[in-house]
Amino acid sequence: MIFCLNNAPFFLLLLLLPSVYATSLLRHGNETDQLALLDFKNKIISDPLKIMDSWNQSIHFCNWFGVTCSPSNGRIITLKLSTQNLVGTITPSIGNLSFLSGLDLRNNSFNGEIPQEIGRLTRLQSLNLTNNNLGGKIPTNLTNCRELKILALEMNELVGEIPFELSLLSTKLLVMGLGRNYLTGRIPSWIGNFSSLIRISLALNNFHGSIPQELGKLSKLEFFQLYGNQLTGMIPSSIYNISTIYYFSVTQNHLHGNLPHDVSFKFPNLKVFAGGVNSFTGKIPSSLQNSSALQVLDFAENLITGNIPIGLGRLQNLYRLNFDDNKLGTDLEFLASLVNCSSLEVLGLGGNMFGGSLPSFITNQSNKLQRLTLGSNLLSGNIPDGIGNLFNLNLLGLEGNQFNGTIPYDLGKLRNLAGLHLNYNRFSMSIPSSLGNLTKLTRLFMEENLLEGNIPLSLGKCIDLQVLNLSSNYLGGSIPKEIVGLSSLSISLSLANNLLTGSLPFEVGKLINLKELHISGNKISGEIPISLGSSISLERILMNNNLFEGKIPQSIQNLRGLIQLDLSHNSLSGEIPRFLEEIRALESLDLSYNDLNGEVPTRGLFLNSSRITLVGNDNLCGGISSLLLPACPVKKDNSSRNFFSRRTIVIVVVVVVLSAALFSGIIFCILKRTKKTTLNSSSEENVGISYQELLRSTNGFSTDNLIGSGSFGPVYKGSLPNDGTVVAVKVINLQQNGATKTFIDECEALKSIKHRNLLKLLTVCSSVDHQGNEFKALVYDYMFNGNLDEWLHSKDQNKRLNMKQRLEISMDVAHALEYLHFYCETPIVHRDLKPSNVLLDQDMTAHVGDFGLASFVLEESKNLSVSEGLKGSIGYIAPECGLRVNVSTFEDVYSYGILLLEMFTGKRPTDELFKDGLDIHSFVAMALPEKVMNVIDPSLLLEEKIDMDNARVMEERLVAVINIGLSCSNSLPRGRMDMKIVTNKLHDIIDSFNKFHNTTKVS
Repeated sequence: MIFCLNNAPFFLLLLLLPSVYATSLLRHGNETDQLALLDFKNKIISDPLKIMDSWNQSIHFCNWFGVTCSPSNGRIITLKLSTQNLVGTITPSIGNLSFLSGLDLRNNSFNGEIPQEIGRLTRLQSLNLTNNNLGGKIPTNLTNCRELKILALEMNELVGEIPFELSLLSTKLLVMGLGRNYLTGRIPSWIGNFSSLIRISLALNNFHGSIPQELGKLSKLEFFQLYGNQLTGMIPSSIYNISTIYYFSVTQNHLHGNLPHDVSFKFPNLKVFAGGVNSFTGKIPSSLQNSSALQVLDFAENLITGNIPIGLGRLQNLYRLNFDDNKLGTDLEFLASLVNCSSLEVLGLGGNMFGGSLPSFITNQSNKLQRLTLGSNLLSGNIPDGIGNLFNLNLLGLEGNQFNGTIPYDLGKLRNLAGLHLNYNRFSMSIPSSLGNLTKLTRLFMEENLLEGNIPLSLGKCIDLQVLNLSSNYLGGSIPKEIVGLSSLSISLSLANNLLTGSLPFEVGKLINLKELHISGNKISGEIPISLGSSISLERILMNNNLFEGKIPQSIQNLRGLIQLDLSHNSLSGEIPRFLEEIRALESLDLSYNDLNGEVPTRGLFLNSSRITLVGNDNLCGGISSLLLPACPVKKDNSSRNFFSRRTIVIVVVVVVLSAALFSGIIFCILKRTKKTTLNSSSEENVGISYQELLRSTNGFSTDNLIGSGSFGPVYKGSLPNDGTVVAVKVINLQQNGATKTFIDECEALKSIKHRNLLKLLTVCSSVDHQGNEFKALVYDYMFNGNLDEWLHSKDQNKRLNMKQRLEISMDVAHALEYLHFYCETPIVHRDLKPSNVLLDQDMTAHVGDFGLASFVLEESKNLSVSEGLKGSIGYIAPECGLRVNVSTFEDVYSYGILLLEMFTGKRPTDELFKDGLDIHSFVAMALPEKVMNVIDPSLLLEEKIDMDNARVMEERLVAVINIGLSCSNSLPRGRMDMKIVTNKLHDIIDSFNKFHNTTKVS
């Protein structure tokens, strides 16, 4: 007792020691958490919403945005930063938040790999990284997260197989979301061990093999999504024992077999049942009529037989019923029962074997109906009166049947109709003028019928029409100028094989976006209008079997993208124009059975007899030997008498040429002294045109030929005197400081590079003008569609770019930069990429031009000042260009990112909207992903005519493209992707876009 009293301080110390130790640990743990968050912040390279501003030392980290701490120990338990438009990488320090139970970073733009250190978070219950740009493989260390209930990694760029280590996760797992990645291999059977799983999504990957039977053990599963893979075999019967499923989608695989007849009893909660684009057989289970919650029933593109069960009319919530492209029959009497489906928006029955007439009660279907497809069946009779009652229809497909009678005037009431397919039937009488009321119509197909009378002028009111096909009918009269004046026509105008007379209206020149003009097999007469040369997008002109006369107009040389030209079986005269040799895209030329004469050209496609047809022109001669034409008569000359005079002329010409060459060489040597590395003096390509020739080709540098003005001088349109090639001549203003250096730099950059998406330098001129002043000019291929800036910011309604065009131009520019950065002998940095330097040829292919500021990456630039190193245009210059002078390809990547954002928002980076710290990057980043449509160029949305079926897909593609733009325009070079990655990503987006738009079946 004495001992205890005498040592009381020591005894109290022993009692307090655990508390002191615990406090020390707590303080240390808090410091660890704070340091981990600060490291997380350091890895963020773009924070447009400024949420990281709260992450500072003046506020306790438990009060930082998105952070939640435990009230008992002050340790971080959740980090939620979803949908904040953050760009960066996920720091490995995240693994130090040892008390973390929830990590939610979905809907941002994190890139790089998922750090293995996440596997150290043994208390983690929810990991949601959905909709980022994360790549690499799924971390195997996640196996240590034994408390994990939610694993959501969808919509990223993950690769490889699902690692076996995930099989060791806790059976408490509720959600496994791995869809929309690039995962491969088979679906592991061990997934069936996660007995608590309620949601599994493996859609849109590259899984192959069969669906494991073991998945049938997931007795609590509600959401089952495997669409868009390469799965084979039958759906395991065990799956149908999961009575909790309400969403079931296996669309777009290679599955087969019958659907169970009692599916509604096996899936009593079913809302979505989708298995389109497979090989399912058998009949539609009649038990589906008991699935009262069913909203979507879609098994398009299979081998299903029988008829539609009448009982499906009981499904009050059904809004999509799609069995397009199966083997269903026999009649459509079941449609009477579908009248009760008051929510129905999509009814797809095309491509089956339904026969008989179209029942009148089709007109009583839901007034919400937007898509009705009955094409490619065996239907006959008339279209019932009252079809106009379906006033919300966006698509009506009745093609490929045996309908007869007249086309109902009532169709004119379908004011929302975008697609009308009445082709390949037996409709007779005239086309109703009421179709002119369909002002939203973009596609009108009426070919292969028995229609007669005139083409109604009212169709000229369909100002959004892109495709018009009235071919193979008995239509007469002249072609209305109102039709050929529809500048919206961008795909095809086909009036072939009718009884049309008169001339081709001059207004045909307004079809500047049209790809195909098909008017063959009529009685159209007169001359081919010269205005046809204004339809610069034309790829196919089919005008054969008419009564055209006169010469082939010279203006056709403007159609540089022309692939096929058929003018056969007319009465054309004169010689075959030489410009046809120069249209490089031309693959097929048929001029047979006309009255053409003279010598046949021997260059271009005329070198291949399989690509040209000239028979039936008795006065042609020459050409290649395989054409078997007679030789052209040789013109007589007094060769012996004029021998000496010709010899004198030759001598004079040689002297003049040598003198010119010597003078050019002197000028060239003077230029060479201004820079160590410059043009190769032996290059004839770059010193091949004189001042006098350029003067003639541009009509004396007339203001009428002025097409623009660059940084260092005006640009003129010209026509080379030797072959008529249309060119653009950039005259260098030598009075401007640095102009001579720019001339040399551009020649140096372009002399050894060649790519389809780079503006081709044809030749240069380095001479003196008539006043003896130094003269320099660069001569390029002429770009018939101007530059990208004109298309993005034009007030001309005819200058609009649709989604496909913008994607293709984006890819063209990306390919050009990829070539410059990776495939030149010495990498080249353009340093002035902007829309006005992206030129568009006749087929809207993009070419990057203006290399006056280009630099070689390996150039020594240590002596440059900052001002000399700062090159480019305001708004497009990378931020680091003002801080250093080392040339980097990432300068171009930044400019490309800004250009990409401008292309899809329609706003310049110098727009007056961008001030007070707001720029185009942050403006767009703040809108992603939910509000992306709010910042998209309105003219793009007008061009696309987005309907409910493709709005979601369109939005996904836009988000993907915008994310590329944001990544490329990152303020830090290390946060930007290189152009190889850009082209790969764009390739995937374009493939996905084309795949979707090339099919009418969407899961």
